[in-house]
Amino acid sequence: MGLLNNIFGNKDASANKGESDLPWIPLVSISQLDEIETKSVDKVQVIFKHSTTCGISRMVMNMFKSSFNLPADRIDLYYLDLLSYRQVSNGVADKFKVVHQSPQLLVIKNGTVVAHDSHGAINDISLEKYL
Repeated sequence: MGLLNNIFGNKDASANKGESDLPWIPLVSISQLDEIETKSVDKVQVIFKHSTTCGISRMVMNMFKSSFNLPADRIDLYYLDLLSYRQVSNGVADKFKVVHQSPQLLVIKNGTVVAHDSHGAINDISLEKYL
């Protein structure tokens, strides 16, 4: 099981780890979505929707974290534990007109989703081009 834990991560050890490895802002309320839309005029906003019990989501999260190298003053990174905050996840889909997927990354600029994808394609999104 050690190999599988290395690939997919240890569920117990990493369930909340995603919140601390990067400058994450916890996304825990629907009211934050209006703030994200407003702030996106001046600074790129990114939402990472993560399922804490899914091995694929954990693997994608780990790949994202290992490749992320942007300064915190250029981008706001929101972490959404969609199992704990399902209503917020539904609100993201409604507000930004995207179909819910997990894991999922949304890039918001000037109030609009300028890029979004799910699963392994998340790591194909070049955040630098939206700065």
